[in-house]
Amino acid sequence: MRRLIPVLLLALAACGAQPAPNAEAATLTWAIETQPITFNPQLWSQNKVRMLVFNQFDALVARAEDGSFRPWLARSWEVSEDGRTYTLHLRDDVTFHDGAKFDAASVKANLEQFLVPGYNPAVAAIQLRAFKGAKVLSPTVLEITLKEPDALFLDFLASPYAGQISPRSLKAAKDLKFGGRDLVGTGPFILDRYVQGQEIHYRRNPAYRWPPASAAHRGPAHLSEITYRLLPEAAVRVGALTSGQVQVIEGVPATEVALIKKDPTLALHTSLNSGTSYSYYFNTSHPPFDDRRVREAFREAVDLDAVLRSVYRGTATRAWSVVGKRSPFYDATLERTYGGDVAKANALLDAAGWKGRDAEGYRTKDGKRLTVREVSSAPFVRDRRDVLSQAVQAQVKQNAGIDLQVRIVDQGSAQKAVDDDQYEIFGNSRGDSDAGAALNLILPEKGAINRTRFADPRVDKWLATASAVSTQAERGKLYAKVQRAAVAGNAIVFPLYVPADQIAAARSVQGVGFDPASGTPAGAYDVRLGT
Repeated sequence: MRRLIPVLLLALAACGAQPAPNAEAATLTWAIETQPITFNPQLWSQNKVRMLVFNQFDALVARAEDGSFRPWLARSWEVSEDGRTYTLHLRDDVTFHDGAKFDAASVKANLEQFLVPGYNPAVAAIQLRAFKGAKVLSPTVLEITLKEPDALFLDFLASPYAGQISPRSLKAAKDLKFGGRDLVGTGPFILDRYVQGQEIHYRRNPAYRWPPASAAHRGPAHLSEITYRLLPEAAVRVGALTSGQVQVIEGVPATEVALIKKDPTLALHTSLNSGTSYSYYFNTSHPPFDDRRVREAFREAVDLDAVLRSVYRGTATRAWSVVGKRSPFYDATLERTYGGDVAKANALLDAAGWKGRDAEGYRTKDGKRLTVREVSSAPFVRDRRDVLSQAVQAQVKQNAGIDLQVRIVDQGSAQKAVDDDQYEIFGNSRGDSDAGAALNLILPEKGAINRTRFADPRVDKWLATASAVSTQAERGKLYAKVQRAAVAGNAIVFPLYVPADQIAAARSVQGVGFDPASGTPAGAYDVRLGT
C-alpha cells in the first residue's frame, strides 16, 4: 500500500494566492553582497545565492515555514509503506526556457546527473545516498526507488539541488560547473546577462504559470526585468539605497540598521536562517586542538556576548549549539553551559602544558607558540565575519595568550589549506532547510565537510538512525544526542551566532520577503512596484 500525500496544487492555490495582473514593464535594481561561485543549482553552496537559484530554476516540491512540503513542479506524490518508493505526479504544462518539455524523463535525467563521478559528491553521499534509480511510468509520473528509507529525501526534492535543468543544456552547456546563460531552467526569470564582479540581469519568463503553491500570485512575475548589482562593501550598498541608485539591498550591516529604521522612505525586514549556526570547528587531527583541554580553553577565553554586542550592536542572536535556533531540532539544554570563564581557560591551558610565555605574551610549550590558524574562503565571508574573527582574535590573546591568525583567501587557496591540513579553525554555517542534512555533512567520520577530522562512532550511528526514521520527534531525540556530543561531550565546535538575513527596500517595493524554508531572501517572483 501507499500513503497519498494530500497536497494538490489546485486546493492550495485556492487558499489566498491571487492571479497575476496584466504584466507590466516594471524594472528593479537590487544590490547583493555575495559573488556567486556558480549558477548551477545542483552545485549550489552559498546560502546568499539561494534567491538567485529560484529566479531561474524551480524545484520539484516546496517547503513551508512549518516544515511541511507543498506542491511545485510535482502536483502530488505518494510514498510506499516501507518508505523506499516515491511516486511523483508532475505538472503537464511546464516548459524549459529553451522550449523543451518538462516531464518525467527530464526529472530522471536531473537525478541521474548526480551519479556522474565528481559532479557533486557531497550531495551524492548525503542527500542522495539512498537513491537507487528512477523509472518513467508516463510523461507525468516518475517512480523513484531508494535503497533504504531516507527522512532527508523530500527535503532534497525541495532544495536548490533539485532545481530542474533542461536535459539538453545539461549535455550542451559550455561550463556545466559554473552554469550561466546556457544552463536552462523553468523559473520565472531568464538569466540573460552576467558581468563578473558587477551585475546579474534577468528578464521575465512570459510563459511562467507554475509557481509553488505558497506563492502570492499566479502567472508571470510582476517585474519585467531585475538587475542584481554586486556590491560586497556594506557601506556602498547602503549608500546606493539611500541615494536611490538601487531600490533593494540585502546584507544590512549592524552599523547601518538605525539609519535604515529612521528613514521613512525605507523598510527593513529581517529573518533568522535555518540550518546550522555559524561556528568555529576545531581541527583535532594535530596540535593544539587534538587536546580537548585546549579546545575548551579557547571557548572559555571568549566573552562571546561582549564580542557580539561590539561587532553586531545587539542585532546578532548568540548560538549555543551547532544547530541554529530556527530549527525544530535545536537543543536548548546546551544554553549557558560553557564559555566566558577566563580563569577556567587559563587553568585548562596550564594543565595542557602551555605554561610558558614569549616576549609578546603568547603561551608556549616546548619552545613553540600556541598558534591556531583560521583560513576563510572570500566568497563565503558574510555578516562581518572578518570583523568577528578580529574581535575573537583580540579576546583569546588578551585573556589566554592564544595566537589566533586570521587569513581570508581565494577559494582555491582555502581548499588547499584544507587538503594540506594547514588550518586549526574552520568557520562555517549551513543553510539547509533540514538541519539533519547539514549534520550529516559536517560531523560523521566520513562526512563530506568534516573539518574537525574527529570521529565518534556514536554520532555516526545516531545520524544514520535519524535519517531512517520518519517522525520528527524521533529524529529530534537523536539530533539532540548529536548536538550534545559535538558541543559538550567532545568540544569540537564553538557555536558563535545564528545567521540572519536583512533586506532594506524602498517602501514603493512590495512583496520582498524570505524563503520560508531557509530564512534567506526569497527570489523576485512575488516582488512588485507599488505605492
